[in-house]
Amino acid sequence: MATHESDPIARRNAWLVLAVAIAVRVVAAALVPLAPDETYYWEWSRRLAAGYLDHPSAIALFVRAGTLVLGATPLGVRAGSVLGGALASAVLVRLSGALGGDRAMLRSAAIIACMPLAQIGLALATPDAALLLFWSLALAALVAALRGGGTPRARLVAWALVGLALGCALSAKYTALLLALGMCVAFGVDRTLRRVAATPGPWVALAVALLVIAPNVMWNAQHGWSSIGYQLAHGLAVHRGTALEHEMRMLGAQLGLVSPLLLAILGAAVYRAMRSRIDPIRTIFAMIASVTWLFFVATALRAAVEPSWPAPAYLSAIVLAATVQIPRSRALFRAAVALAAATTLAIYAHAIVPFVPVNPALDATGAGFGWDTLAAHVNAARADAPRGVVAWVGGERYQEASELAFHLPDHPVTFTIDVRGRPNQYDLWPSFTSRARLGDRLVLVLGLHTRAEDDPVIAALTPSFAHVSLRETVALRRGSIMRASRRIWVLDGWRGDWPVTELAH
Repeated sequence: MATHESDPIARRNAWLVLAVAIAVRVVAAALVPLAPDETYYWEWSRRLAAGYLDHPSAIALFVRAGTLVLGATPLGVRAGSVLGGALASAVLVRLSGALGGDRAMLRSAAIIACMPLAQIGLALATPDAALLLFWSLALAALVAALRGGGTPRARLVAWALVGLALGCALSAKYTALLLALGMCVAFGVDRTLRRVAATPGPWVALAVALLVIAPNVMWNAQHGWSSIGYQLAHGLAVHRGTALEHEMRMLGAQLGLVSPLLLAILGAAVYRAMRSRIDPIRTIFAMIASVTWLFFVATALRAAVEPSWPAPAYLSAIVLAATVQIPRSRALFRAAVALAAATTLAIYAHAIVPFVPVNPALDATGAGFGWDTLAAHVNAARADAPRGVVAWVGGERYQEASELAFHLPDHPVTFTIDVRGRPNQYDLWPSFTSRARLGDRLVLVLGLHTRAEDDPVIAALTPSFAHVSLRETVALRRGSIMRASRRIWVLDGWRGDWPVTELAH
């Protein structure tokens, strides 16, 4: 490995840039209301398990750790992810320094601090934060295993750490399989890495990874392989639209969340590392990035790709962009970072004061607003139940159920109806019919898909209750902007039956 000139000022500035970026994430995490997916993961954290229908268990553990310290608050729910994102950022900056010197640390920190996908995404409670942390730790352990220094025992320990990080990444999202696939492809195409593959190290890593993910595999086996089956169906299902539409939507999302110039720099760095084969570490980093990115390009040929899915590809690409010198790239790099920073600032500004002309119902920055008001109205409907009658709360989908559970003062158990929603974790938890008693009340929140008198859910449930009434319609507002509306129905006097089993979750 080449020796790089020391630059204490660049090193200090790198950590300063990273510290400012993390501080901004903390402030955003504390101030922005929780989106429905985040309250959904908070619900998981109240029922810890080795797996869930949508994802493995890491995000639930991250949320649980944060709320144990900071309570059921936006920052508490997000604290684990923010800390995980901070550690991932620090690992990438340190890796860049190890491979490219102090100036590479500063370039890496600048990319992480300014890229919207990193700066904003790592302030949210999502499985991606845990995935990116363990993926970056796997990259760091991989460098230690491949550098060739130290004793055989030390290298074997490094490979065991690769396996540990890979197993933890798989416990965050099954997307981590792409990390293992990228490594395997690199072992196949590079002569030096082929020799490494013949040593015990990679096999030790595989064994450790399988050991770590084993509890989730056992959970899946006990639940009809529901999580793995759901992810396969979700990722491979054919969605509406043409392949070209899916590809253009994916590219557009990446251009917006990474920024055009920065995306070009990351791609050029990966290409240069693969073509020049400078050393095995850069080769395997480039292969991991390429395999991950190309997998989602292939996925988009048949289905829509969520904007955050390709994010792991950028981890090793960031290190390469910071360490692989491209001729006459300094001015381009500065312009790319400036454009990415401007995009990030614009997104943060819009999250505080909306100014971009976008449909409020489709604006992701406003997804957490208005639920507290809805919860206050639902709580009033619970409070006026007759003495001795238990008032349960239900929502049409997991979004309503989890937001109400979070915002109601006593954080009660809630249920979903799921007539129009997708399968979710509530389907695996005890249902209304397994908890309620005869005569109980159900306060049910539904969308406005039809006229109130024609709502099929209410039509189906009415025979199961003594009295059903529409209490009110509540607007979900973000300041003066109305994002959506929900109807609050009160169903009194449960008769003990249920018209359609699938309605009760």
